[in-house]
Amino acid sequence: MMLTDTIAAISTATGQAGIGIVRMSGDESIRIADKFFRPISKKTIEDSKNRTMMYGHIYDSEKLVDEVLVCKMQGPHSYTREDIVEIYCHGGIVSVRKILNLLLSAGARLADRGEFTKRAFLNGRLDLSQAEAVIDVINSKSEISYDMSIKQLEGNLSGAIRSMKEKIMRMTALIVANIDFPEDEIDMANYRRLEEEAIDVIGDIDGLLANSNRGRLIRDGINTVILGKPNVGKSSLLNAMLKDERAIVTDIPGTTRDIITDYVNLEGVLLKITDTAGIRETDDAVEKIGVDRAKQSIEESDLIITIFDLSRELESDDYEILKLVDNKKHIILLNKIDLDRKVSDKELREFLGDREAIEISVERDGAKVLEDKVVEMFFDGEIKETSDIYVNNVRHIESLKAAKKSMEDALTGVKNEVFMDLIEVDLEDAISSLSNITGETTTEDVLDVVFSEFCIGK
Repeated sequence: MMLTDTIAAISTATGQAGIGIVRMSGDESIRIADKFFRPISKKTIEDSKNRTMMYGHIYDSEKLVDEVLVCKMQGPHSYTREDIVEIYCHGGIVSVRKILNLLLSAGARLADRGEFTKRAFLNGRLDLSQAEAVIDVINSKSEISYDMSIKQLEGNLSGAIRSMKEKIMRMTALIVANIDFPEDEIDMANYRRLEEEAIDVIGDIDGLLANSNRGRLIRDGINTVILGKPNVGKSSLLNAMLKDERAIVTDIPGTTRDIITDYVNLEGVLLKITDTAGIRETDDAVEKIGVDRAKQSIEESDLIITIFDLSRELESDDYEILKLVDNKKHIILLNKIDLDRKVSDKELREFLGDREAIEISVERDGAKVLEDKVVEMFFDGEIKETSDIYVNNVRHIESLKAAKKSMEDALTGVKNEVFMDLIEVDLEDAISSLSNITGETTTEDVLDVVFSEFCIGK
């Protein structure tokens, strides 16, 4: 599917920079660029060698716009499989906008978000899972998430999906052969063979789903909330983990009244840490909003770090806070062990019940102790890639779950020796769900959502 119109966009971030890039893709790219580019060599872009930089200037009529380098990449051997022209000019806001406006005035259309990559997908250069990996590469905030995205871009996930589809298609071919010759009695060995194949495919899907939560955490980071009463050491813990005075720390209760969010790189995986307002009963209207927001953030978290102060007696607020985290993955910290202890061992046992807790001093080594506990809890003590394929995209996960359900239905049909054509329907549904991951059966609405996450120019 080759598109006919020509699109253009600025492909570098807005702001001051050494270089700015304006990109065009489409049949008219070379003709449009030639209208404004005057090369030192006197050759036109059309006549220049493919994939070679040309030095010259961009002119608007007789007015010099900028000194530039221009590169032509002729389709189908380009990112979009269309003719592409990239203009490398001085960075900043004015130059790139002037050049873009000239291209638009000559017939190019401003590209939509992700439209260059969308064209790469529509023209068969990438499948949809690889196209989605492009935005993951751009958005990577750690080396591990970057490596994971690169492997998906290389086609590791696509290969696994293709392998499963081939197995299901072999099953379908066996069924079709039986349907085409109804006068022959169905061989029971065929049912056994179908059963083995179905179990094999379900195992493949389970293998991908088993890594999905780990993949999501590596890609997006661990959404972490620090919870506790005022002045128990929440902001001090955040500052210690960031190694920066990010949050205000005072002896005045209620200093933190709103959500403070920052990122900590934990051996290559991000902790997205939110410091919340101290949870307590209060008549202060502003502080009350902060407390409500703190409680709301609990629902969106992967991990709750709850801090209690051993240098103060336990109060009703402490018990209420403990109830908030019972159904969530959490770490309980008992802080200020370097101060006089006001909570007896008996009180502590009754308070915690069968919950585990870590005694720390945030001011000393509390941050390191906590980080080790997080690695142990989420990554079995060591953060590293354990697979070449991680499924970290919600759309992919839902499609895999749908494919698994169809394969389980097919397996039930095989075991009950139902009519072959009923089993075939389940197998076709499984293939359709898997094809949704790579984009072969994806609707236009889904494509719009996927590429809306991209920046303009990519």
